Amino acid sequence: MGLVSNWIVLVTRNTRMQGLKQRWGTANQADFLLDAAVDHEVERRRKSRAKKGISINDDDVDAMIASASALTDRDAYEEEDQRYQAAVRTVLRDLSGLGFPVREIDRSYLPNFDFGRCVAVVVLGQDGLVANVAKYVGDLPVIGVNPDPSQYDGILLPFQINEARAAIQRVLKQRHRVDKVTLAEVNTISGQRMLAFNDFFVGCKSHTSARYTLDVQHSREAQSSSGVLISTGAGATGWMSSIFNMAAGVSRFAGGGQIRPLTIDRKDRQLMWTVREPFVSRHSGAEHVMGILNDEDELVIGSQMPTEGVIFSDGVEDDFIEFNSGNIATFTVSPQQARLVVG
Repeated sequence: MGLVSNWIVLVTRNTRMQGLKQRWGTANQADFLLDAAVDHEVERRRKSRAKKGISINDDDVDAMIASASALTDRDAYEEEDQRYQAAVRTVLRDLSGLGFPVREIDRSYLPNFDFGRCVAVVVLGQDGLVANVAKYVGDLPVIGVNPDPSQYDGILLPFQINEARAAIQRVLKQRHRVDKVTLAEVNTISGQRMLAFNDFFVGCKSHTSARYTLDVQHSREAQSSSGVLISTGAGATGWMSSIFNMAAGVSRFAGGGQIRPLTIDRKDRQLMWTVREPFVSRHSGAEHVMGILNDEDELVIGSQMPTEGVIFSDGVEDDFIEFNSGNIATFTVSPQQARLVVG
């Protein structure tokens, strides 16, 4: 019998309850810590009301316990975990018998997993998991499956659990439809490369100011800020939108005109970049704080941070490029595109 050389990959993630169990060792210990959090919050509220001279009866205590319990979201953790594990079992069962073995991997293995032998990738999780997966899989089609439509909007999750098998069958028969999504790319002079589905962050790992030079459109400026954000069209409604929200609020307070967010479509071969909280001094300027990169444009950033300089993508801080003094990073629209299955 010959060896099967290819497989279908199912990417999953830990639930919040699984994360607690991993951190504290056992389910009982996780339960104990959630109970302790409730007790602490109830006691804090007791003391607060006592200081104000407000009497407390049994009904008040019951209400405080209910309210504090809601803060820990204990029941929600358990229900979410049960629903997700049931979804994983269902999808694994439905993907079997299609001619390829199914390999389940956790999201934590994505940076080091070899997708070269995969025929397709199924993602079961939140929209953010699809974004994380898409930048690691090359030209492979990515099938986003929504494990819990009551909880997740599923912008990048077009398929329900019971549709996963049919979706993968269309992919295997080359009868599927895809949306091609523009990715951002960074290359450093130290030889490192990284992709972003939503955005890149360039800055300091701590809350200290990031110092660097910024080159764009044949103009260079030394800057000091809380970091630079480079966004794709897919990410323009995420972190980048908060920049416009802040600018609009400042403008209203200062009596300025209305500011509307700029958006680009996730298929557009463009990126948007901005400097967060630029500080002007004798050694740093703020002339270049926002712009658009077209297909052939480059944004070049040279680090002047002795330590703790980083570049990471899509909010995954653990998977980062060290970006300390002497390193130079070039950001561009990537020739690689994510291929999201939509039908």
